Amino acid sequence: MKKLAFLVGLVLASPAPQAAAADWNMERSGSRLEFIATFEKSAAPGIFTEFDARVRFDPDKLTESRVDVTIAVTSADMSSAEVNKAIRGPEWFDFQQFQQAEFHATDIRRTEANRYLARGTLSLKGVRLPIEVPFLWTGDTDAATMEGEVTVKRIAFGIGVGEWAATNVIGADVKVKFRVRLRKGV
Repeated sequence: MKKLAFLVGLVLASPAPQAAAADWNMERSGSRLEFIATFEKSAAPGIFTEFDARVRFDPDKLTESRVDVTIAVTSADMSSAEVNKAIRGPEWFDFQQFQQAEFHATDIRRTEANRYLARGTLSLKGVRLPIEVPFLWTGDTDAATMEGEVTVKRIAFGIGVGEWAATNVIGADVKVKFRVRLRKGV
């Protein structure tokens, strides 16, 4: 009887296993990924119509959190048939060789209430560079929204090379804005 009481006490005293950070899946409706370049100092906006985000996130378990985004670069749309044709070429996105871009982050840090910084790697047009992506996280137990923006140096990724490398016509910075609706995975 003493052995049984000892075993029960040992089991009750053992810490319960910690639940892992939650897995979240992107909902296509309500999610948007846009980019804003500048042409002669005026905004030249576009969107990626095909992308996917997989997120493991819990504000209380940031060490277990991660963000994985895949972008079909070939889905870039700048609302102009002429511009869309041009960005397919090797000077810009080079659709023939590089059809996908990816962002992966395993270093997620809180910067203030509901605001975080995902430190990871962006792979675009064969170039892999570290970037930091700030975002706002809002949600409840089953649905959430992750939104933010980051500025990317286009030349660092070989976007707009050759005659387009100068930054007096096409600006050096491209703003990337996102709003991702998420549903807790099952």
